[in-house]
Amino acid sequence: MIETMFDQDYLRDPHAVFARLRSEQPVYRTATPQGVQAWVVSRYEDVRAACTDPRLSKDFTNNPHLLKANELEGGDSSGLAAVVPHNMLYVDPPDHVRLRRLVGKVFTAGRIQALRPRIEQISAGLLDRAGTEFDLLHDYAVPLPAMVIGELLGIPEGDWPRLIAWSNTTIEGAALDPGDVVEAATAFTGYLDELCESRRADPKDDLLSAMVQAQDETGVLSRRELVDTAFLLVVAGHETTVHLICNGMLALLRHPDQLAALRADPSGLPGAVEEFLRFDGPVSTSTLRFTTEPVTIGGTEIPEGQLVLVAFLSANRDAAQFADPDRFDVTRAPGQHVAFGHGVHYCLGAPLARTEGVIAFGHLLRRFPDLRLAVPEDRLAWRPGLLMHGLTSLPVRSSLR
Repeated sequence: MIETMFDQDYLRDPHAVFARLRSEQPVYRTATPQGVQAWVVSRYEDVRAACTDPRLSKDFTNNPHLLKANELEGGDSSGLAAVVPHNMLYVDPPDHVRLRRLVGKVFTAGRIQALRPRIEQISAGLLDRAGTEFDLLHDYAVPLPAMVIGELLGIPEGDWPRLIAWSNTTIEGAALDPGDVVEAATAFTGYLDELCESRRADPKDDLLSAMVQAQDETGVLSRRELVDTAFLLVVAGHETTVHLICNGMLALLRHPDQLAALRADPSGLPGAVEEFLRFDGPVSTSTLRFTTEPVTIGGTEIPEGQLVLVAFLSANRDAAQFADPDRFDVTRAPGQHVAFGHGVHYCLGAPLARTEGVIAFGHLLRRFPDLRLAVPEDRLAWRPGLLMHGLTSLPVRSSLR
C-alpha cells in the first residue's frame, strides 16, 4: 500500500518533510489526498530539470485516462480531472507557444504598469476599513488580488465573491469532495463563457475583451481555450498573491529583526518580496505532469504513464542552491528561486504578483508600525491541498495606524 506524504505532519511543517525527502528519497512515490499515485521531485536541480524535460508532459486533455489509470484502491481522480482545463498550463509546445503568445500580446507589462495606481488605491481603501484588529488574509490579502484581477479582466464587482469561492474550491480540490470540485469548476467556466460572449457583443476596455478580439482576429484560440485561459488568469492571478502576502507577513512577524530592517529601509521591498517567495512561497507543488516514457530523475527511474509533482517549496530550501536556506534574510541576493516555476510554464502573471506584493507590503509597513499577531502562533492553521501553501486566516492587531 502506498501511503500519502500529504498528512497532518506535512500541513504543520512541509519544510521538515521536504528536508527529509531531499536527504533520503529525493524522488518519492506517494499517494495524493484523492488516492492517486504520484512521484514527488524535491531537489532544486531535479525540479528545474523536470520542468524542462519534454518527456514530462502536461497535455492531459489528450490523455485523460492517465488520471484514472493512476488511481489507487478507493481513490477518485474526478476532482483532479475537473480542474484540468484547455489552457496553456495543460498543453505542451507547440500548442503552448500558440496560447502563451496570444495571451502575452494583451497581458503586457504596459497594461500591468498602467494598473499600478489602481492597485495602490484598492490597497489603501482596504486598509482604511481594516481597523486596528483584523484578519490579514480575509480582509486584505484575499480581496486585494481578487479586485485587481477582476478589474483587469473586466469582471463586475458584484461577481467577485462568487469567483473567490469558486477559485478556493477548485484550488483546494485535494481536500474536498470531488463532486463539490466538479460543481464549482462547471459553474466557474460556465460563468466565464457567458462573460466572454457578452464581451463579444459589447466590448469593453479590459483584458477579457482584448482576448476575445484576439481570438476573433487570429482564429488561433478556440472558444473552450478562451474560457479556460480566463479561468487560469483568475485562479493564478488571485491565489498566489494571497499567500505571497500572508506567508511573507508571517515570516516578518516571526523575525522582528528583519521586519525592523525593512521598516528602516523600505527601498529593499522588491528584494524582500523575492525572499518571501523563496523562503515560504505560495506554491507547494506544481500542477501534474506525466511521463511519456521511462524517465530517470535523481537516480530514480519513473515508469511511463506515471504522474509527477515537482516541489517548488522544497527546491527553494535546497542547500545545494541557497546558502543557509532555512535562514530568512530580506537582504539576501536573488538566487533563482522557482516560486513561479521554471521553463516554458513559468508564471505569466509573475510581474503582476510582484507589483501587488511590493505595494501590499509597503502599505502594511507604513500604516501599521507595530503590527503583531492577534492570536497565539500555535492557533494558526494551514490550508490542506497539494498546490497552494497558505494559511486559513491571519489575525493581526496594531495599536497605531
